[in-house]
Amino acid sequence: MRLEMWITVVGTVAGFCTTFAFVPQVVKIWKQGGRDLSYGMLALYLVGVLLWLAYGIMLNARAIILTNAATATLIAFATLLKAWTDRRYAARESLATEASEQA
Repeated sequence: MRLEMWITVVGTVAGFCTTFAFVPQVVKIWKQGGRDLSYGMLALYLVGVLLWLAYGIMLNARAIILTNAATATLIAFATLLKAWTDRRYAARESLATEASEQA
């Protein structure tokens, strides 16, 4: 294999690993909520991934573009899912507080 091919393979595998390393976190948020995650961390992570995506576009590096586009999608989904579960838990807590006050 030529060096260029090895570079592409290594970049693709690395991108695949870092992208799909976030999948268990998304599943955990889906099942248990995202209370342990901060919006600041998710926002900073998303900005970093979007910058990597821009870098990949400027270099026309397909592996960087595809993996960072996928990662950005996962982070955006995780952030929306966290917001949805936060609202759901807040509504439950509000109902529980109202019920205890009425009792």
